[in-house]
Amino acid sequence: MIDRIDATARIHAALRRAQIVLLLGPRQCGKTTLARTFVASDSSAYFDLESPDALARMSQPMTALTPLRGTVVIDEVQRLPDLFPLLRVLADRKPLPARFLVLGSASPELLRQSSESLAGRVEIVQLGSFTLAECGAGRLDKRWSRGGFPRAFLARNADDSTTWMTNFISTLIERDLPFYDARLAPGLVRRMWTMFAHYHGQTTNYSSIASSLGTPTSTVRHHLDLLTGLLVVRQIQPWFENIGKRQVKSPRLYFRDTGMLHSLLGIDSTKALLSHPRCGASWEGLVVEELLTRVPHSHAYWWSTQQGAEIDLVLFHKGKRFGVEVKRADAATVTPSIRIAKEALGLKQVTIVHPGEKNYPLAKGIKAVGIEEVIRDPACVLDD
Repeated sequence: MIDRIDATARIHAALRRAQIVLLLGPRQCGKTTLARTFVASDSSAYFDLESPDALARMSQPMTALTPLRGTVVIDEVQRLPDLFPLLRVLADRKPLPARFLVLGSASPELLRQSSESLAGRVEIVQLGSFTLAECGAGRLDKRWSRGGFPRAFLARNADDSTTWMTNFISTLIERDLPFYDARLAPGLVRRMWTMFAHYHGQTTNYSSIASSLGTPTSTVRHHLDLLTGLLVVRQIQPWFENIGKRQVKSPRLYFRDTGMLHSLLGIDSTKALLSHPRCGASWEGLVVEELLTRVPHSHAYWWSTQQGAEIDLVLFHKGKRFGVEVKRADAATVTPSIRIAKEALGLKQVTIVHPGEKNYPLAKGIKAVGIEEVIRDPACVLDD
């Protein structure tokens, strides 16, 4: 059992501030388990909308919800999107007898409905797979190889973990995705996901992917945006600034869970991972996701020029810019690319994250930090 202290604290804080808290995350990331620490699953204030009993109780939602007090949990709310207008009415009662913790597999449609119906009443909390901090530095390699979905990470052995992830991806493609978009055949979706996996950590080339699959570019863009809304992948947009050089303009693509990435790439063990051509990109994605999940920031971008200068992350925090470069090399060095990025973007600090243990300065405003320090204190990338 992994104690998700940070996520629990964020939900408690959100429930104090807002009448409705929307807990969003991909399937099987632990939303339900976490919600049951707030309200027991056998309580009258707990509704799992994938259960026939809960759906029957919700046939008259006003009758079911109005008498409840305290915290009320509604799981898989995307199954009954018409609940949002009713929740707005219940959230406006004075005095307020109940607050609602609403769980869902994120989608652009779900977010659109909540923003339209619940404006000013809802706070959104995102939950992903286990972070490195939740797993602990001592299990870093296991977390990297298996990913952070609870059933994959906590499986008895590597074979069980691989089998679970394979079945999970099949379930997403064959059962869940048609709920949001039934236009694509499962076989085509699987090939598309595999293509996306090979672009992990790279600039997305929509036309190349579309040409390989024999589909329109618009289909590839739409499906990638759908996966982004479902919190399966992350698209990091490029930073644009007039610095007299033409810049790369496409987003960079990352699978948010390395276990899912490895399954799509056919990587079934740590040994296979270390010898795979995408090993460095996988490591980069692991660190990028940890930082974007845990480091305070208002915006995050990546930056590159056609001349070859680039930096993996540009984080904006309290009016300042910070750069992060992820390198899978024990001896971090200052490259010309990093110097160019620091000067061109006016970065207050550039941090090079590496898999070693030592932390040391490299130049003025540039330092190397080991992954264990990032796990202990992710905000170290914002320190001078």
